[in-house]
Order: sequence, then structure tokens, then C-alpha cells
Amino acid sequence: MALDIRSIKGTQDILPADSHKWQYLEQAFLSHASLYGFQEIRIPTFEDRRLFIRSVGDTTDVVQKEMYTFTDQGGRELALRPEGTAGINRAVIESGLIHGPMPLKLCYTTSCFRAEKPQAGRFREFHQLGMEVFGAQSPSADAELISFVDSFLAQLGLTGISLEINSIGCPTCRKQYHDALKAYFAARKEQLCETCLGRLDKNPMRILDCKNPACGELAAEAPVVLDYLCPDCRSHFEGLCRRLDSLQISYTVNPRIVRGLDYYNRTVFEFISGDIGAQSTICGGGRYDGLIQSLGGPDQPALGFAMGMERLLMVMEAQQVSIPERPPCDLYLASMGEEASLRAMTLAADLRGEGFIAESDLIGRSLKAQMKYADKIGAAFTMVLGEEELQSGQASLRNMATGETVTVPLDSDEIARQLYNRDLQDLTSGLDLSQLMGMMSE
Repeated sequence: MALDIRSIKGTQDILPADSHKWQYLEQAFLSHASLYGFQEIRIPTFEDRRLFIRSVGDTTDVVQKEMYTFTDQGGRELALRPEGTAGINRAVIESGLIHGPMPLKLCYTTSCFRAEKPQAGRFREFHQLGMEVFGAQSPSADAELISFVDSFLAQLGLTGISLEINSIGCPTCRKQYHDALKAYFAARKEQLCETCLGRLDKNPMRILDCKNPACGELAAEAPVVLDYLCPDCRSHFEGLCRRLDSLQISYTVNPRIVRGLDYYNRTVFEFISGDIGAQSTICGGGRYDGLIQSLGGPDQPALGFAMGMERLLMVMEAQQVSIPERPPCDLYLASMGEEASLRAMTLAADLRGEGFIAESDLIGRSLKAQMKYADKIGAAFTMVLGEEELQSGQASLRNMATGETVTVPLDSDEIARQLYNRDLQDLTSGLDLSQLMGMMSE
């Protein structure tokens, strides 16, 4: 009996019909990141479980409920990465990058894993675009990261995205805020869920991030962190606001944003879309100045963000933002007979070396079936090779859109020249003379 094996709930296959959208998003992100001086980093899929307990926090939902953990053959307690920042911090310490020139600017595209309840915009395996900056204490670094996200989303063609910012202070002023929160929630602890009862003494700020509706109602009336900021944290937050104003980036101060991970301090922010339902946050980030030191590195300030690729694509679809289609096949070389098949394969290989997308028959189809296949894959041009074409050393190059044909020598350079000329002709049809001259001068 055949095994009925299916994908795991909360995961998805990215099929060829959609994979070009992911490639477009990743390439657009990395290209835009390079304008800001960021370099890509890639990290392992799994890490020592202790890394996430130390960095993300043992009172967070991520560590308590959502991490995928396992013991390997050597008895090591490992975890699939639930987010990217912890692993990147570990990598920059271990590699010595943290001792190099500052600021250190890193970007990444990665998959993450959390055992959450799957729903629209939330998967158990999900993908993120992210950035991390090390060695920059100034609010200018916060503003630049936010500016990057704002300009990147605009470049994608997205509209109606709102930015919300907050400051959750530093360890000095947060202690007073924790005391105020603890007193507030302790007086109402009979209304807290079991998880938040455990958080009350350890980290009452995590209650503000609870997804339980009853806890959410209590959190709405809780003390506000901005009322407890020390002078340094208040100055930093005001400096961020001034810079965002100077950059003409619209924002709303939302004192309820705390983010779901313990390493954050001072600035936190979220970019939110109203087009994708409950999972409306498409980007979140902030400062984590003490994380490097807590992991055994030097005392260096740091900050970063992550954007969910699934949610970005959902917003792009909801707003009907066009994504360039995958380039079609430039030339399909149909063949009749063994010798013609060999020549077609050789020409296809040579044309690929010239940068054209070329295909030839791999199955042994009839000529009629080959032409049907060429039509299905959207080949721009076709060429049929048979005994007559091999003997004459030339064949007809057919434009599949117009039906026009031209006789071309069976030489890859000549075929490439014809394809290039036709592409240029298609590109320039409809341009006036001044536009054409401008293109030729570039």
C-alpha cells in the first residue's frame, strides 16, 4: 500500500508558479540593503537551545510554548531557530566580527520555526527578511533602519502602511515600570490567565503581549511605559522622533508596543497593514543594546528588525501590486531525428552561454507534441531542425506572437543576434525617436 505522506501542518510548498515572487522579494530586499551599506549573513537552521533561552527570554511564548527542540545523537539540546537575531548575535561574537569596524551592518533572508496555531499569515515554518546593526548608540541608527523599511515598502509599491513606535526604556527605568505593572496586575491577578500568573513576578511586561482576550483588556488600562522613562531614554526617544520628522516619515506613538522578545530595550517599532486581517504586523524591530554582552561578547549597542515574507506577499496581493513574471523561454529548438536532436541540444547550450533561455526536447516527443509544449511554456521563438535543415545549414526562426519567420544559419552567434535584434525591436516599438536615441546613448 502506498504511503499517504503529506506536508506538515503549518508548512507550505512554494511551487514554480509562485517561487519567482519570492525570488523577486529577496532580490529587491538585498539590492535595497546594499544602498545602505548592509552585507548579507547566513546562519545555521538550528542552534544550542540555551542561546534562545538566554536571548529571547524564558518567560516569552516563543521559549515556553513555540520552540521546536530536540536532542541529537551526541545528547546536545538543540532548537530550530524561532527568529534570526539570536543566531546572528552568536555568529558575530564567535567570528570576531563584533571586534571589527563599527557600525557593523548585516542583513539576511531566512526561514524560522515556531509551533504556533496555523492561520492566515501565520505558519509554523515562515520566512523573514531582516537587518541588524551593531555599534551604533545614536537614535540616528534607529531612524535609518525605520527609513529603510519605509522606503523599501514604498519601492515595492505598497500603500497604506502605518508605522507605530514606542520606547520601553532601559534596565534602569524599566525596574520602576516593572514595579508599577506588578502592583497593577497583582491587584487583578484573579483575572489573569495561568501563563500570565507565572509572568507576574518574573517579567510583568510579557503580560502586555499576552494573546488571551481577558489579559488584553487588563493590559489596555495598565500603566504606560513612557511615563517611567529615565532622562537618557526619553532623550533617545525624542531624538528618534525628531529624525523621523526630518525624514518626513509619518508615525504614531503607541505606548502598548512591547514586542514579544525579552532582548528589546528603548526603541521598538512595528509597520502595520490593514489589508491582511488579524496578522497585521508585517515588520517589527527595535533596540537590544545588552544582548551582545549577555551572550559573552563586548558591551556593544545593537538594533534590528525582521519582516515576514508571507505577510508581505499577502499585502502585495491584497493591494494588487504587480510582480514581474518569470522570464519566458526565448527559444525552443524542436527536432526530428537523432542528429537533429544532438544539434538542437548543442545550439541550446551555446545560446544559454549567451544569456538566452533555450530549451530542446528531452523526452523524444513527436514534432507536433514538441510544438504544443513550446506553446505551453510560452516560448517567444521556435526553430525546427530536421534532415533538410542540417543539410542546408539553416532553419526558420519563428516569432510565436506574430507568426513571422526569418531564415537563420545554424550558428549560435547568428541565432543570438537575431534574438537580440528582435528583443530590441519589441522593446523600442512605440518609442519616439528621442527616446530611442536616449536608450542608444546609455
